[in-house]
Amino acid sequence: MDSRLTARTLFEVHRDKLGLRWVAGRQGEQRPVQLPLPAQDAEGAPFGAWVGHLNLIHPNRIQVLGTAELRYLDGLGKNSHADAIKQLFASAPAAVVVADGEAVSEELEETAERTATPLFATPLPSHKIISHLHYQISNDLADKIILHGVFMEILGMGVLLTGESGIGKSELALELITRGHRLIADDAPEFSRTAPDRLTGRCPSALQEFLEVRGLGVLNIRAMFGDSAIKPSNDLRLIIHLQRMDDDALRRIDRLQGSRQTRTILDVEVPQVTLPVAPGHNLAVLAEGAARNHILALSGYDAAEEFMARQRRLMMEEGGE
Repeated sequence: MDSRLTARTLFEVHRDKLGLRWVAGRQGEQRPVQLPLPAQDAEGAPFGAWVGHLNLIHPNRIQVLGTAELRYLDGLGKNSHADAIKQLFASAPAAVVVADGEAVSEELEETAERTATPLFATPLPSHKIISHLHYQISNDLADKIILHGVFMEILGMGVLLTGESGIGKSELALELITRGHRLIADDAPEFSRTAPDRLTGRCPSALQEFLEVRGLGVLNIRAMFGDSAIKPSNDLRLIIHLQRMDDDALRRIDRLQGSRQTRTILDVEVPQVTLPVAPGHNLAVLAEGAARNHILALSGYDAAEEFMARQRRLMMEEGGE
């Protein structure tokens, strides 16, 4: 979808799935769904969510009027009703949607035309419209970044393999695939910040299913290994960084904790483990071990802490004899 999401692109993309009909206000087709932060309406009040049921205090960018909202407006006195309609359109929403198959009143249609506000109608329930659009808009407008590496699903967890060019990321990915793990994206996975502490990665459409391996060229992983070898997306939970190390660098690695850091991507901290690339190292086994150890860490288990605690107990027992 266009990075500048407008009322027109929103309508065109979701028209068939949501049964949308454009009733009035076509002059406002270029109204943006996303506004510069801090987002405020014409009166200076902050906007609410991207999409939601009628809200006149913190207006949503897309205001949805279902049966309950229309009944509420109809139940207001003449002056209060007129004020509510005026306030609804004064906030300059990206669009107003009349849902639940409700008829669009002449007043709504005339006001939408006069203010150049896109007015849509749909037979679908309002809660379904809100759920669908909220998910799609949040995903479309999420902060995005493309990283260099191979994005894999290892033991059900999203893992990004990184390292300098030619270090063996694709070869490692191919070996992991033969061991039953799944490819998400090679070379240029795209990550979106879909929650305050979540990054979701997926593959650009042009690269889906393909893996480039030096010496073999471009491989179609789905054709070679079947549908089960491909995963469309996953949340990024761990980065495995491959790094060439000499003997001195290997000796400097903490024997208990290994080489662990965190990497900040789109303001989200992601754990990173550095694996040494050296003769005799089985990187596929090490990558699986790193993934399994991280899964244990997520559950609160730390092998190094248990090891040290056990040594302390043994020393105390020996010292007490």
